[in-house]
Amino acid sequence: MMALKMLFVADPAETMLVDRDTTFAIMLEAQRRGHQVFEAWIEGLSERNNVPLARVAPVRVQRAERPNHFKREPWAVVPLHDFDVVFMRKDPPVDEAFYYSLLLLERVDRARTQVVNEPRGILAANEKLYALQFKDFTPETLVTRSSADIVQFYRDMGEDIILKPLDGHGGEGVLRVMKGDRNLKSMIEVLTRFGSKWIMAQRYLPAARQGDKRIILVDGKPVGAILRVPPEDDNRGNIHIGATVRKTSLSPREREMCEALGPTLRRDGLTLVGIDVIGEKLTEVNVTSPTGMQEMGRFDGTCPEGILLDVVEARAGR
Repeated sequence: MMALKMLFVADPAETMLVDRDTTFAIMLEAQRRGHQVFEAWIEGLSERNNVPLARVAPVRVQRAERPNHFKREPWAVVPLHDFDVVFMRKDPPVDEAFYYSLLLLERVDRARTQVVNEPRGILAANEKLYALQFKDFTPETLVTRSSADIVQFYRDMGEDIILKPLDGHGGEGVLRVMKGDRNLKSMIEVLTRFGSKWIMAQRYLPAARQGDKRIILVDGKPVGAILRVPPEDDNRGNIHIGATVRKTSLSPREREMCEALGPTLRRDGLTLVGIDVIGEKLTEVNVTSPTGMQEMGRFDGTCPEGILLDVVEARAGR
């Protein structure tokens, strides 16, 4: 395979967690394979005379204590079509800056440059709502701005539900409302901003105490999973808030779920996806900068980032 020029649009290399960050792992594996690795930030994206541009810098990463985990060469503004592959790996929030960066990346000539994940797919895939099209695998769900509707749903679900902002990430704003909780209406006011924002309510899944399973899919196929067990003092299974990561495998039902998702993910250009599953129920489809590859690789003795690069290289060679 000839060496490819790979650009990673991501958070600054200074912020990367060497033993956890999936972007770091992909960069490291790309280097090992002899590819050229470059870094860009979304504020460095632009367009002039119908040519999409980026302010980029060659970067080399290594497994070392921060800040010695990377070395960056001087920045320069170059056309995005100079690259064989552009990885969109900016972490949420999906705010106005993120939205416009996707529109700029959508302008890239696909005859010359591969974009992973496709901007149009990310734009179409709200990480909470996208899961709902796979209704055979999702828990009972309500999406609304109405306080009255949420209160009724709470009663219908036996007074135990989860509330989520649609634009949240990393467990931000996720609340459990249990039987007899007098804070329900106040929670709804806060999350909906007095009825001006849509939120999601779902039946609480008791299996959440045993863990939230993150399954990584590459090109619509599962490559492995990790189990994130929430701490005793929290309902959320997010690693950055203290969840314990454990080795796990896929059940037959979860494999069936992945098979159902695969064609839609491929259609939407979502090459690297992390789905969240609780008690064999699909709760989220993460498409912006899904994580978990490093933990999965350590448990399984595999290289999931290598599987991703196999797919990217094969497309580049067509």
